[in-house]
Amino acid sequence: MSGLDLPAPPSLDAPWWGGNAHIQTILGDKLPSPKPPTLGEPIRISLEDGDALVGRTWGGTTDTVVLLFHGLGGASDATYMNRAVVLSQARGHSIWAMNHRGCGEGRGLAKGTYHSGRADDIGAVIHAARQANPGKRIAAIGFSLSGNALLLNLGDGIGIFEKPDVAIAVNPPIDLARCAVRLKTGFNRVYDFRFLIRCRRSVRERVEDGLIQDIYKIPLYCTLTEFDDYYTAPASGFKNREDYYKRCSAGPHLLKIRTPAVILMAEDDPFVAVESFRECPVSGLVHLHIEPIGGHMGYLAKGNLSRRWLDMALGHYLEALLSTA
Repeated sequence: MSGLDLPAPPSLDAPWWGGNAHIQTILGDKLPSPKPPTLGEPIRISLEDGDALVGRTWGGTTDTVVLLFHGLGGASDATYMNRAVVLSQARGHSIWAMNHRGCGEGRGLAKGTYHSGRADDIGAVIHAARQANPGKRIAAIGFSLSGNALLLNLGDGIGIFEKPDVAIAVNPPIDLARCAVRLKTGFNRVYDFRFLIRCRRSVRERVEDGLIQDIYKIPLYCTLTEFDDYYTAPASGFKNREDYYKRCSAGPHLLKIRTPAVILMAEDDPFVAVESFRECPVSGLVHLHIEPIGGHMGYLAKGNLSRRWLDMALGHYLEALLSTA
């Protein structure tokens, strides 16, 4: 299962009511989460095409900078991002919590869209972090969509860009076509609709801000797969949705990774198929951890309702990886 031999953290001990993947996924997002005690300092990174990325930074006392990248429809202040800031602060690390193009505080700063293949933007943030923190180690953590983009970055799947010293990808959709099909199935349509609402809003904001023309005729009722046909693929320079999914799925590139990395995945993730990870060969520098329960970035554990197994696992693997770097 794993190329890189790292000690595993204790397994998730879910509450009696938390054995369902959808409960894990939904309540894992909605239940209370700790937040950083301060807002952090703003940071802005200019990109070569004129767009900009923004985020928040916190200083630390160690020789490590942790870069955090959110999932589809999220922002730098998402609940899982806040918890990752808190756990990194507890270890004394500096932190950059970044927004993708046009997300969160980055509204109005990007004509271009973000998507699962933005290995270039990941690389731009890594480059900026190295320039600002000479001599420090760079650890990157990508959640969901960003996990796939981070793995693409590591495996040179869509170009060669600057890489971190260590990396963690959480529930990454490494087979985009398979994920899109699963999102259209059964109860997963709830997640599909939620993602679609956020994606449509992102396009509308770009039009309202005068950044793009209103030429993308997205039907009121469609699926995320259809949204990728109407907007993501053409707006991002892909031939079509199939071309986007093929070129931006990280699975075929896991074998080429030369950076110590951990992939955290749940067996019961409702729309990211665990079979994708078992079918793709991985590099000897990749540690694949598949937890039996957890849903999509839920990982609720017994005890306090704000407790997530994911936070403990991220802290565990972050330190294990840094000991190899």
